[in-house]
Amino acid sequence: MKLYHFPLSGHSHRAQLFLSLLDIDHEVIGVEVGKGAHKRPDYLQLNPFGQVPVLVDGDTVVPDSNAILVYLAKKSGKTEWLPESPGEAAAVQRWLSVAAGEIAYGPAAARLITVFGKRFNADEVIERAHTILARIEAHLAGREWIATSAHPSVADIALYSYIARAPEGNVDLGAYPLIGAWLKRIEALPRFVPFTKTPVGLEAHG
Repeated sequence: MKLYHFPLSGHSHRAQLFLSLLDIDHEVIGVEVGKGAHKRPDYLQLNPFGQVPVLVDGDTVVPDSNAILVYLAKKSGKTEWLPESPGEAAAVQRWLSVAAGEIAYGPAAARLITVFGKRFNADEVIERAHTILARIEAHLAGREWIATSAHPSVADIALYSYIARAPEGNVDLGAYPLIGAWLKRIEALPRFVPFTKTPVGLEAHG
């Protein structure tokens, strides 16, 4: 397998992290996003949306990080990561939607301001970040994992990267002890690989 990857992208990290957790042999191919490599014709043949990451498995091309998580879980046959039961499958899908929605427009967007200079309204995206983080904190009361009980799922992997680096976008995680404990549980998983740190935002003062 080949993973087209950009190290400062949380979407890329979630795919790389899951490949490592599953212990799947793969080649990481760096995409120089800063130089526009993701918008060049050869890359657009892999993903017409011009986004990272993209997974290539033989003749199968899988764009979109959450789609990659689902593909890898199915390919590996590891049903503990993507349950078959209707209730848990629906719960996983719900949180994949949160990763693509509230997380992308909250903590991920706040980090885009500080790391990449995007012109978002900082107060607005930080407020959105705290709204979803408060909901996740409440959801984690009495449970270890986001969507399943005995084992983490792809929902945990999809949410991890941008929440872990939320302080880079000036989103303080200090008020969310259950999230902090959840992050540590993921980081303790065998073959965990960290998301590259960028010393900006609150991280610059840590």
